[in-house]
Amino acid sequence: MIPFQLTVSLLIGVLIYFAVILFLLKYKAISLKYTLLWIFAGVIMALLVLFPEILVAVIHVIGITSNMNGLFVMGIGFIIMILMSLTSIVSGQNRKIRVLIQNIALLEERIRELEKNNKAEDKEAE
Repeated sequence: MIPFQLTVSLLIGVLIYFAVILFLLKYKAISLKYTLLWIFAGVIMALLVLFPEILVAVIHVIGITSNMNGLFVMGIGFIIMILMSLTSIVSGQNRKIRVLIQNIALLEERIRELEKNNKAEDKEAE
């Protein structure tokens, strides 16, 4: 059982966490679809603070005997899941940026050709 004072402190921490997420969302520091990942993480944290029995039950199902070791293992696993999802987001953005750079290069080449043709037509018109 978690002491009442620790539960209150953890709940205040989770509320601050949600306030930071909403602040970042309000000022468009992060977009909504990425915010949902962090809100999901906050909901899981809040559930574990309010119902620590869930954590204990999951830890014992996995086969970990120490609650603290189980907490660390689950925390590290959760962090790895978040990192994997953020890595996939970054990879998708990297692919989109590469395609945009290629399109810009093609458009710049086309502009140069059109300018060259324009100059040639202007010389012929003189």
